[in-house]
Amino acid sequence: MYHLIFIVKIKNNMRVCILGNSLSSLTLAKALVNQKIYVDVISSKKSKKSNQTRTIGISKSNIEFFNKNIININKIIWKLKKIQIYSDNLKNEKILHFENKNQLFSIVENRKLILLLQTSLSKNIYFKKININNKLLLKNYDIVINTDFFNPITKKYFNKRILKKYNSYAFTTIIEHEKIINNIATQIFTKIGPLAFLPISDNKTSIVYSIYNSKNYDKQNINELIKSYNFKYKINKIQKPEHFELNSISLRSYYYKNILAFGDLLHRVHPLAGQGFNMTIRDVRELIKIIKKKIDLGLPIDISVNDEFEKKMKHKNFIFSNGINLIHEFFKLNRKTNSNFFGKSVRAIGKNHLINKFFTQIADEGI
Repeated sequence: MYHLIFIVKIKNNMRVCILGNSLSSLTLAKALVNQKIYVDVISSKKSKKSNQTRTIGISKSNIEFFNKNIININKIIWKLKKIQIYSDNLKNEKILHFENKNQLFSIVENRKLILLLQTSLSKNIYFKKININNKLLLKNYDIVINTDFFNPITKKYFNKRILKKYNSYAFTTIIEHEKIINNIATQIFTKIGPLAFLPISDNKTSIVYSIYNSKNYDKQNINELIKSYNFKYKINKIQKPEHFELNSISLRSYYYKNILAFGDLLHRVHPLAGQGFNMTIRDVRELIKIIKKKIDLGLPIDISVNDEFEKKMKHKNFIFSNGINLIHEFFKLNRKTNSNFFGKSVRAIGKNHLINKFFTQIADEGI
């Protein structure tokens, strides 16, 4: 297992560290060095091979924040103008439709974003990478920001959580197809789980298929399922599918003394709404705002940062996470009833301009 610890040296010799080697960690580290805070990366063993087919969706407002406050990612994102949602029970009829003529949402490959952040950090004078030893004393730091599921701190202080297991696996792959105008994301709530077609270029599209009771599905099963629901692309190749187990996590307490949980450790949601990393970006925005305010006022970076962050974000993240769970349960019930009543009801609601605008804004900006 590979761990990174980001040690941040702030004014007045304040020191903070981040535990973990995730996309969330790199994003937060870059946001901190942009505030002229020194960040030392302490690493141990080689990292495991990253998922080559994972992609993430980033909302329009979060893209703007990322470009302005973290790093410009316009060159590696693929902008979407529409999201169309279908249900098996209503055949090929759209039940929901969201649209923005300029940019509604963007998709980026995980590996490209991680590489961009790593490259930028390695060239930053406020960033340093050093080796770790097993006797690192976290008590030397004013704040510890923990994003790592597997370190002893997590098991000791962050084991009280609200956990929901979906009894599902998400299968991810990328299809290569003939070139088209590819700016519409499609989600189909199939009888065995939600299937998303997420464009990443004019001839490549990312696939995320969350399948119920799917532990034993193999590559051939997934490829045939993708083909059976594809009505848009002339597929040339399907990359080898990868998979991971799905669950929802919400921590009951965001911090223990000077240790703050962050990223997926803090909250994890079902990928059907594409909101997991968007929630983390909003967390980064708020945490940086709190830290920057403390520094500007000459106040210490201490446990009060953690307390302010929890008070500001805990209820918002909890409501947002539960909203995504409700969407999952709604369509799960729709699948079990084998009725088109639910789909028609959603379609009727979605046609209301004000309701449609409200849900689009929530997906973009959060609560």
